[in-house]
Amino acid sequence: MEPAAAPEADTLVAREAGGRRAGRSASSNWSGSLILASLTGAFGSSFLYGYNLSVVNAPAVFIKKFYNETWERRYGFSVDESTLTLLWSVTVSIFAIGGLVGAIIVTPIVKFFGRKCTLLLNNVFAVTAALLMSLSQLAGSFEMLILGRVIMGVDAGISLSALPMYLSEISPKEIRGSLGQVTAIFICVGVFSGQVLGLPEIFGTEFRWPFLFGVIIVPALVQVVILPFLPESPRYLLLEKHNTSMAEKEALEVDFGVEDVRIANLPTLYFSIDTVAEMKWSLASTLMRFPEAFQTFLGKDDVSQEVEEVLAESRIQRNTKLVSVLQLLKTRAVRWQVITVIVTMGCYQLCGLNAIWYYTNNIFSEAGISSETIPYVTLSTGAVETLAAVSSGLVIERLGRRPLLIGGFGLMVVFFAVLTVSLTLQNNVSWLPYLSIFCILAIIASFCIGPGGIPFVLTGEFFQQSQRPAAFMVAGTVNWLSNFAVGLLFPFIQSGLQTYCFLVFAAICFAGAMYLFFVLPETKNKTLSEISHAFAKRNKVSLEMQEINHYPEERKSSAEQESNFTSSVDNGGTKQAIV
Repeated sequence: MEPAAAPEADTLVAREAGGRRAGRSASSNWSGSLILASLTGAFGSSFLYGYNLSVVNAPAVFIKKFYNETWERRYGFSVDESTLTLLWSVTVSIFAIGGLVGAIIVTPIVKFFGRKCTLLLNNVFAVTAALLMSLSQLAGSFEMLILGRVIMGVDAGISLSALPMYLSEISPKEIRGSLGQVTAIFICVGVFSGQVLGLPEIFGTEFRWPFLFGVIIVPALVQVVILPFLPESPRYLLLEKHNTSMAEKEALEVDFGVEDVRIANLPTLYFSIDTVAEMKWSLASTLMRFPEAFQTFLGKDDVSQEVEEVLAESRIQRNTKLVSVLQLLKTRAVRWQVITVIVTMGCYQLCGLNAIWYYTNNIFSEAGISSETIPYVTLSTGAVETLAAVSSGLVIERLGRRPLLIGGFGLMVVFFAVLTVSLTLQNNVSWLPYLSIFCILAIIASFCIGPGGIPFVLTGEFFQQSQRPAAFMVAGTVNWLSNFAVGLLFPFIQSGLQTYCFLVFAAICFAGAMYLFFVLPETKNKTLSEISHAFAKRNKVSLEMQEINHYPEERKSSAEQESNFTSSVDNGGTKQAIV
């Protein structure tokens, strides 16, 4: 083997005279690989989530007819209306149950397989679900459709945690918000695609509706083909893969009882002399892929600043392991970060956007739009949603997270109030239905400029590497439980309050905006340490105590670790160990 480790070691320890380079333009951070990774990851993940939210709406009449025909063929009589309604409600809402399962199991999956491999393996669920749902009519089994919706929900639950995690770890902090908004943009594109493909001219007919579910295979296959050629998250490679190697070393020491030798300090790793021959290939691969992954994603050779940031985090948490959800909830130093994630994710689902979709067709009908034309007019909602999400991605690094989140919820409060008035009085004033249409589009746009995507970004920004999987499990659980609660409770709220039901959602949006105004610090272009310091006073911990709470294991001083690391490179220890 050629001595390839030395250049990587030199790169890892490169230090600029000024310390950190500032003032880089945002455009210089966008590389072809970074763009390709974000688009490919989102197309096979968040796109499918959005698509499956809307895809069942257009063929609802035909699917119910299929249920009735299947029931009659089996039992010799037609299904009663209440049973049919129950079957349909289960078909729609069980997607959220699958999502909750996916959110719960995502933490051990990303720990063992990594971010990229989790996204790849997740396509097994997508393909399985697509086959079940698309073949359900041919097989004469509505149970296949319901089971497919459950499995598709598991896929969505995993992807909505693994994708934001992957994007937050591969992106420079200068464009972390913009790249994070890719998740929301592709959710909107997925919703819009479901609306378009559900038109009668395409797949929205009695005999072609199964193709709507077969289409799910396409994004999954695109991701399977392209993503393997892109690097794994650099932070995962160093901060978690090396911790796994440390655990393997400790097991070897117990099993073989032999002396160990330090061969690298990225972070400090120990390997048995008797087992270096078997393990050096794994270590060499990880050490060399770490800077190469940054170089690929950032599209430049000099990645010393980015590597230095990760190494600083590595030196602090080199003895820590991934924390559990219970440990995360008990950690005082991140208490308000966790609360903020819970609030933003709860408001993300409880802000009333699902209620808007429920009322859209009725409002369009009241405005004098014919029932045949309504499906085409409804496309305007998907288009507005997509344009607003793209606009948010373009301005988030200029305006920041706070203004978009607080402003988005604030505008929703205003338009919900106006919509309530217009719906109440529209039978008395001829032009008010058009105001209702405007309010619907405005609410959708307000949601997508901030609340529709930034909660995923914040979850990736608030927590250090060892806490991030548990944090995304908490966020995902709140997301999917809230989603299920809306689907379960909204019909009762609407039945009891009629058009005044939107005041409930206005109150939720107002409460969310007020909380964020008083609690959320701006995280734009800030490192994890800077964000943690912004929360330190509210968490009632000193900066020193906050670091101890973050990383409870005993650590060496930064200076001592730097000295050990540098000397190991100078004396050729690293090179000898991995060549």
